[in-house]
Order: sequence, then C-alpha cells, then structure tokens
Amino acid sequence: MVNLAFVVCEAIAGVLSGSTALLADAGHNLSDVLGLAMAGGAAVLARRAAGPSRTYGFGKATVLAALANAVLLIFTCGAITFEAVRRIADPAPVESVLIMAVAGIGFVINLGTALLFMNDHKDLNARGAYLHMLADAGVSLGVVVSGGLILLTGWSVIDPAVSLVIVAVIVLGTWGLFRESLNLALDAAPTSIDVAAVRTALTELPGVTAVHDLHVWGLSTTKTALTAHLVHGRSDPKGLLAEAQTLSKTRFGISHTTFQLETGALPDCPDC
Repeated sequence: MVNLAFVVCEAIAGVLSGSTALLADAGHNLSDVLGLAMAGGAAVLARRAAGPSRTYGFGKATVLAALANAVLLIFTCGAITFEAVRRIADPAPVESVLIMAVAGIGFVINLGTALLFMNDHKDLNARGAYLHMLADAGVSLGVVVSGGLILLTGWSVIDPAVSLVIVAVIVLGTWGLFRESLNLALDAAPTSIDVAAVRTALTELPGVTAVHDLHVWGLSTTKTALTAHLVHGRSDPKGLLAEAQTLSKTRFGISHTTFQLETGALPDCPDC
C-alpha cells in the first residue's frame, strides 16, 4: 500500500513539476506494484491442491505472473520512450526542487521494499521483485541527481534525457526475467538445469545402457519436473528406480520425476 500511495503522489508531482523523469519513474513503480500484486496472487493460487482436470495444480500461475510482469514493464518502456523523445525535441521548464524531493522519498521507499525480498532468490517472482525494486531505488537516485543538475544549469532537456536512461535500466533489468519466464511458459527447462548433464548422469547409473525421451520443464517458478525412459540390464529395477530418483533430487534439485524402465529396444526408440 505504501508503494501504491507513493506512485499516485509521484504521478501528481510529475504533472505539477512538468517532469517526464518523475512520470516515467511513476510508471515504472506502478508496473512493479502491479507485478508484486500478481506475484502474490499467483503464489496463493499455486498453493491450491491439484484437481481431476488440473492434475499439476496451479503452479504455472507463478510463471504466467512473471511473464505478465515482464511484458507490462516492456510496454511501459515504449510509452516512456515516446514521451521522452517528444520532450527532447520540445524541452519544457521543470520544477527541479520538487523533482528532487519526491524522487528522494522514492529512493528510500524502493530501497526498503527491495530489502524485504533480498534473501529469497529461489523463486523467480521474488527475484524479479527484488531486482525491480532495487533498480527502482537506483532510478529514483538518478532522478534526484538530474533534478540537482537542472537546478544548477537550468537545462530542462536533462529531464527527458534521464527518462531514456530509466528506460535502459528497465530493459536491462527486465530482459532476463522476460526470457526466463517465457521459456518456462513454453515448458523449457529452467536455466538452472543443465539437461545434457542430467542425461549424462542418468546414463552413468550402473546398468543403464541408454536414456531417451528425456524431458525437463518447470511446473512453477520453483518446482521442476523430469520424465525419462531408461534402458537397462539390471535384475533389480526397483533399486535402479530409487537411484535415479535420488540422483535427480540430490544433484539437480528435481523431486518430481517419472521414469519408465525398459530392458530392450521399443518401437519408440529402435536404436536404444
């Protein structure tokens, strides 16, 4: 609520001061507040139990929330860039003291919010929130500096120029989140999982002669699933199954696994 209230105040101050940088920062902060709300809602939804039709539950909601957050930020960048370029072509006077005061408050609020997420980087949404709020704090500090420069020099063109810098900061901070959340939405393997290493480790299990139909994907931003067919020549398939499950969990952090054990080549893999 504090962040949302500040966004409203910053937007009003941006209009009163004629500052594109404050409006840009307000738009950025608003997207982050909405992103935090989506992430929180998705986390609550993800805790709901699986049902007859949604057998995996609602864990994917966390991925969709992260993706929506990233898309929202990119859209915001486009709007900020358009307005900043227009202001550079036609500079207007701004109230530098008001800009510095409001941006300084924003720096304190954003830094405090970022610290709340500092120790939880395992969840993609939490990591995204931490990075965004930390970037917001840096941007707010930059707006304070720009206000000071305008006060000293009288060059109002500094304000829209800083807006473009804000856009660059947003894009740099968002691109990784967008790419990873899009990959997870497309059921790609999480970036923390080396699929080739998983295949090699499973192949090296005693008695395993081939691994095929290996699939690794994210059930949510924190949970990963794995399925694979293991061709083997062992006399204790239950032992092999236990070893494969233990390997997946201890070495790669994958606890949701499904293995099909085969003692010879099947039609779906004639070369195994």
